[in-house]
Amino acid sequence: MPNNPAQPITLAEAVKTEPKLQEMQRNDEMVDRLINVALQLEGLFRNASTHAAGVVIGDRPLTELVPLYQDPRSDLPATQFNMKWVEPAGLVKFDFLGLKTLTVISRALSYIESAGLDRPDMDAISLSDPATYELLGVGASIGVFQLESTGMRDTLRKLKPDSIEDIIALISLYRPGPMKNIDVYVDRKFGRAEPDYLHPDLEPVLKETYGVIIYQEQVMQIAQILSGYSLGEADLLRRAMGKKKKEEMDQQRVRFNEGAEKRGVSREKANYIFDLVAEFAGYGFNKSHAAAYALIAYQTGWLKANHPAAFMAGLMSLDSANTEKLAVFFQEAKRIGLEVLPPDVNASEADFSLEDGKIRYALGAIRNVGYSAMEHVAAVRKAGGPFRDVFDFAERLDPRQVNKRAFEIWRVQAPSIRWSRIAPRRWPRRRFCSRCPRTPSPSATAPKPRSLAVAVRAAEPSWSGPTCPSPSPGIPSVVLMKSWRRSAITCPATRSMT
Repeated sequence: MPNNPAQPITLAEAVKTEPKLQEMQRNDEMVDRLINVALQLEGLFRNASTHAAGVVIGDRPLTELVPLYQDPRSDLPATQFNMKWVEPAGLVKFDFLGLKTLTVISRALSYIESAGLDRPDMDAISLSDPATYELLGVGASIGVFQLESTGMRDTLRKLKPDSIEDIIALISLYRPGPMKNIDVYVDRKFGRAEPDYLHPDLEPVLKETYGVIIYQEQVMQIAQILSGYSLGEADLLRRAMGKKKKEEMDQQRVRFNEGAEKRGVSREKANYIFDLVAEFAGYGFNKSHAAAYALIAYQTGWLKANHPAAFMAGLMSLDSANTEKLAVFFQEAKRIGLEVLPPDVNASEADFSLEDGKIRYALGAIRNVGYSAMEHVAAVRKAGGPFRDVFDFAERLDPRQVNKRAFEIWRVQAPSIRWSRIAPRRWPRRRFCSRCPRTPSPSATAPKPRSLAVAVRAAEPSWSGPTCPSPSPGIPSVVLMKSWRRSAITCPATRSMT
């Protein structure tokens, strides 16, 4: 059953237009009852919800214009009228969109600066950069705003955009409804099909999109050129076509045909153009909106093509808590030839960072350790220098910042955390009493530890010899990771506390 997302079909319309559904309703009592109950429920409000980005503005207190609802999860009240009714009630609705991609761009620019390079002015970059269009043309757009889905990457390979106008058109076309015109657009761009401008006077309006009506602004311009609509009338036509209200559409058709006839366009041709324009207007995209999105898409593509390490680090930084996305970005970095260095307690920051053109994995991106705890680790290292060994690492950290659970997570994930910059700790002889043998057994040479807990145990060499009757005093305590308490060291020969 065909479905227009801009004007979804109702159950009553489906029953009226689908013979098989009517037959099932006649022959099956349960289906008949189900449909009758559903018809009563359809259109009722299931729950209170708030528009993701809609903000309304009035010329007086809102309580004088619309009823309000206080969502317990929000500090701001919401109108009880939905988006279709707030404007007739006297309010103006704006959509304020917050995009994390802008933060990705900002962090990428900071990474570029930290590498000693000049910070690019993103508002002044060339919109005809060959490297950017080459990257988009091969579909290497993972991480690029609006262009990273599998279907979009396939479309990029077909379209091979070479201008900002192509990106604007693609963002507008790649939606349910107009998506069917993507192949038409591509074929006309590469000369495999001739553009159809509908009327010679419309060529200036439709030339940039090869005769495909894509934008709402094109609908309004067509009405102005062919039928003499004013800008206000053209906007009313656009709204009527979007809402598909038959009464309004009939009125607009009469007005469109009369204006077209005055300009020498036949009624038959005017009707054809009106029907075609109405079809496109049902899901036409606002070009000004698409252009803003396309500019951000181009900027992210430019960063990826010209500063890949900084851009990928910015992406990973914003999704450091999303392991699935991190895995995708890691594979993409590997594919484009970037090296991602493993986490290192003496090199990594809490966030992702750049190191000689390579990406250093963030301590805060290790699962379940907590970003604030890793900020503390980085701050302690910065204040007191690199950690000398696991004992130094444990003793210098504040247990209120890095608690037992965080250390246990580190123990589990220790094989993936680099400790190579920590020098092996040699157990001092003075920590053992004078009666213990001075030569450790061969088992004292322990393998490289894989976790903090193993590191603490491996630091104790195995001893053989007579029992030590008296421990040596004055041995400093160490922090044992498992219990996160200060505990005395046990003499390995007698197991007595020293």
